[in-house]
Amino acid sequence: MRDAMSVLIRPVVSEKTYALMEKRTYVFVVDPRATKIDVRNAVEQAFNVKVTNVNTLNRKGKSTRNRRTGVTGQRPGTKRAIVTLKQGDSINLFES
Repeated sequence: MRDAMSVLIRPVVSEKTYALMEKRTYVFVVDPRATKIDVRNAVEQAFNVKVTNVNTLNRKGKSTRNRRTGVTGQRPGTKRAIVTLKQGDSINLFES
């Protein structure tokens, strides 16, 4: 597709993803048009690691409602990629 930074938008930061990091699994928000092959190439290029598995999922945006006016809206949907790395590889995202 394009360069790595246009495919990988940002990492997902939550308690669940921190627990997955111990198992060499990382979660990223990616471009909705990106394929699994694009995500694999982007992670390998950006972090210099070997990817063994990529799973993707499309998350629908939540409905919102303004309490004062009653106007309903929609948050945007996102695409996430769950990336598993080869034994011994890791990404130092949040370590100082």
